[in-house]
Amino acid sequence: MDEQGNASIELACGLAEEVVRTFGEVRLRVFGTSMVPSILPGDLVSIQRASLNEISPGEVVLYLRKGRLFVHRAVDRNVAATADYAEESCLITRGDRLRHNDPPVSSSELLGRVVCIERGNRKVELPAVASNQPITRLLQSSDRFTYLYLRLAACWRTIFLWGAKCRA
Repeated sequence: MDEQGNASIELACGLAEEVVRTFGEVRLRVFGTSMVPSILPGDLVSIQRASLNEISPGEVVLYLRKGRLFVHRAVDRNVAATADYAEESCLITRGDRLRHNDPPVSSSELLGRVVCIERGNRKVELPAVASNQPITRLLQSSDRFTYLYLRLAACWRTIFLWGAKCRA
């Protein structure tokens, strides 16, 4: 991506940060695949501001790091040393499709929790914990399988919407 594209992304992420910190909520469209199958690219997530001590493992959070937004699941809480050698509580997060934890999320990076997911014109239940089903393990092990899963989900969505229009 060129410098102008990176600057636009950082500006949009900064704007989302400002909205959630000022007004307490924001709705964002998800583009990545790290939370598949819980959250799919194109889903709309509603975020409500929350502090670090309000988040429990299993919840999905939004945080900002190095000019990018991440929607990942909190898997643990930890204490980490900061740059000034003080200890600070932090969250350990990970995308459902990913095998490894993210670096610890500090209270200054955390923006809030996901409270709603919209897929198409309907609300989708957010699983309380990352699934350990065989499909999730396949998604973790293969980008090719993830691509196929997303293609099938898109086809299913098209068939579902087409069927709904035919019945109307």
